[in-house]
Amino acid sequence: MTDMTQHPDPDTFAREWETWHRHHEGIMGDRHGFLAITNIHWLDRDPRRFDDVPGAWSTGPDGVSVTLEGGEELLVDGETRTGDYTFGVIPERASVRASWGDNVVEVAKRGGYDLIRPRHPDNPLRIAYTGTPAYPPDPRWALAGRFTPFAEPRATTVGAAVEGLEHVYHAVGQVEVSVDGVDLALTAFPGPSQGQLLVLFTDATSGVTTYAANRSVVLGPVADDGSLIVDFNRAVNLPCAYTDLATCPLPPPENRIPVAVAAGETIPYERLDAAAVEQTPVPRLPPLPVH
Repeated sequence: MTDMTQHPDPDTFAREWETWHRHHEGIMGDRHGFLAITNIHWLDRDPRRFDDVPGAWSTGPDGVSVTLEGGEELLVDGETRTGDYTFGVIPERASVRASWGDNVVEVAKRGGYDLIRPRHPDNPLRIAYTGTPAYPPDPRWALAGRFTPFAEPRATTVGAAVEGLEHVYHAVGQVEVSVDGVDLALTAFPGPSQGQLLVLFTDATSGVTTYAANRSVVLGPVADDGSLIVDFNRAVNLPCAYTDLATCPLPPPENRIPVAVAAGETIPYERLDAAAVEQTPVPRLPPLPVH
């Protein structure tokens, strides 16, 4: 593998990684994070009630709607809603939240389908969460790379953790990096913050020591000459590694790394001992609504 020009002090590197990873695990275990999701309900035109959220929910040309009966209410944008309420048409990959008591419901669109995902802080999966195992941090996995932006973002269709679902992301360029002598050109999407990049990938550890479907790593900043550090120590699992109630994207074919990236997070304890936490079956996708 191609190392950084100068390795940082291993002890300092490890402490910085541990601080970062504790913060990341805190986000994963948040009271209303992905581990708090109790189900994923795909909506259609027929109003339906569910056990884990108030109201009867449906979708149509005007977007997602809910009918709240007597005694039921939701807090939306700081206002209490009762009776009939319409969230409107939600853009792809966007979401809004409403709450009742200590619980929230995410209203979202994924792959053209409208859905709701109730999030309960007392969900057994979240309560049982004790952190995520990972390879020991190693500066040798912080590799020198180079980012080449596309002239225009390119629409890129990728699969999803839910069978039959597809996501369309806009790739912003390629990250060139060499891993164990293999030169790679990885497709990069916009990262969570300005100036950051997101790379979805699998590698030869996938399905062996790391989660089979995907991992991701956030990169940046990018120097003026395009150089950047690809730190695979900060490769993390996506929510689908923990729960079947996520719609995570799969990597594009060119991001399937043919060598072992023995760095970053490994298979979650929840998947190693799936019987420890009861999972709710994922409902089938409904017919795609016409908006």
